[in-house]
Amino acid sequence: MLPSNQKPEPGDLIEVFRVGYQHWAVYIGDGLVVHLVPPSEVAGAGASSVMSVAAQRAVGKKEKLSDVVGNDDWKVNNDLDEKYEPHQTDIIVKEALQLVGKKKPYDIVAWNCEHFAKKLRYGKAESRQVSGPMFSVFSSGLVAAAGHEEDMVEVVVSATMIQRDSLSR
Repeated sequence: MLPSNQKPEPGDLIEVFRVGYQHWAVYIGDGLVVHLVPPSEVAGAGASSVMSVAAQRAVGKKEKLSDVVGNDDWKVNNDLDEKYEPHQTDIIVKEALQLVGKKKPYDIVAWNCEHFAKKLRYGKAESRQVSGPMFSVFSSGLVAAAGHEEDMVEVVVSATMIQRDSLSR
């Protein structure tokens, strides 16, 4: 769902709030984004996309922001602008477009969609969502539930509830 107050500019990072995790993309203008997508990632898929944690390969895709977001909430999130100098907009867009169609290794901890997007904007691959206690709970539950998709979805829902509870304090 596209909030009317969000007007991304080329080079902005887009954070999409899926069930249990955030998906990240780079806005390149004209309503389009480039993002790193494991084979199991489907726009607006919600909890079923948790299966992407097992993916070992992903591909850079250029898609409409509205298609990537689906019915999920989203926001522009250039959260590291105060920590790092963003690359020039034209460089971010050019490098993002060069990665479209390219297959890349994928690892939920070392190289996920957030690492991909932040590397393009800042030259630094960082991911807040795979550090700290929230990820430890999430990843432990996924390991325990491996091979049982219904259990994995339950872990994601539980982790989301823990995350919301910790944010409301």
